[in-house]
Amino acid sequence: DLTGIESMDQCRHTLEQHNWNIEAAVQDRLNEQEGVPSVFNPPPSRPLQVNTADHRIYSYVVSRPQPRASYLIGLLGWGYYFIMLPFRFTYYTLLDIFRFALRFIRADPRSRVTDPVGDIISFIHMFEEKYGRIHPVFYQGTYSQALNDAKRELRFLLVYLHGDDHQDTDEFCRNTLCVPEVITLINTRMLFWACSTNKPEGYRVSQALRENTYPFLAVIMLKDRRMTVVGRLEGLIQADDLINQLMFIMDANQTYLVSERLEREERNQTQVLRQQQDEAYLASLRADQEKERKKKEERERKKKKEEEVQQQKLAEERRRQ
Repeated sequence: DLTGIESMDQCRHTLEQHNWNIEAAVQDRLNEQEGVPSVFNPPPSRPLQVNTADHRIYSYVVSRPQPRASYLIGLLGWGYYFIMLPFRFTYYTLLDIFRFALRFIRADPRSRVTDPVGDIISFIHMFEEKYGRIHPVFYQGTYSQALNDAKRELRFLLVYLHGDDHQDTDEFCRNTLCVPEVITLINTRMLFWACSTNKPEGYRVSQALRENTYPFLAVIMLKDRRMTVVGRLEGLIQADDLINQLMFIMDANQTYLVSERLEREERNQTQVLRQQQDEAYLASLRADQEKERKKKEERERKKKKEEEVQQQKLAEERRRQ
C-alpha cells in the first residue's frame, strides 16, 4: 500500500533484503522511485582499495578539555608522574608483550568476518534502541558495497566508527549525530556508513582506517581515480563544528568529483560514438551483403533462364530431326 508494489513476491523479497524492517524497506523503495539507487547492490567482485596515506588529507582532532588545577596540585601531579613513570613504562611494556604473544595463541574473534551485513543490521538496531530512530540514514550494506556505490555514484562517503566503551560516544550520538541540521546535511550530500568496532565488520574497517580516538569520522571519495580518505575528524565534535568541517572538506574536494564527472561523461560520449560507428559499420556491411546476395540471385536467375532457353532450343532441334 505504501510503495505501490502489486507483486507479493517482490514485496516479500524487498522485506527480506531489509531484514523485515518495514520502515527501512519503504524508505529504500521510495528512494528508488525518486531516482536514488538502492543500498542493496550486489557486492563488487573485487573489493576496492582505499588510499589512506594521501599527504593532502585533512585531519581535525578535538582534544578533550582538561580541568584546571592549582599550582601546588600541578607540582604534586608532576612529582607523582615522574615517580610512577618507570613502573608505568614496565607495566605497559609487559602488557604489550603479553597481548602480542596472545595473538599467536588465540586470534581476536573480531578478525573473522562471517556476516558483515548482519553486523551492520545489528548495529543499526542497537543504535535505534539506545538513541532513537531520528538519525542519518544508515547504509544497510557492507563497507565494500558502500565504497563501490560511492565510486559509482561519485558521492562522498562518510564513515563513522562507533566506540561502544568510549566516554564521549553517548554525548556525540545524542547531541551531534542526531541533530536535525547534521542529519539533513548527511542525507542530502553523502552516503553514510557506520558500524561498531566491537563487530567484526567494524573492527575490520577500524584496522584499515587506523583511528586514534573516538568518536571517529572519515570522509572518503573518488580522487585521482582511487577511493581516498580526504578527511578525518576525531574527538567529541559539536554539531555546528561538525557541519562546518564537513562543508569545508566537501568544498575543498568538490573539484575532483566535478573533474571525474566530466571525464566519465567524456568517456561515455566516446563509448556512445564508438558504438554508433560500430552500428553504422554493421549496417553498411549488412547492406553490402544484401546487395551481393541480390546480385548473386540475379546471376543465378539469368543463368537458369539461359539454361532453360538452351534446353528449349535443343528440344526443338530434336523434334525437327
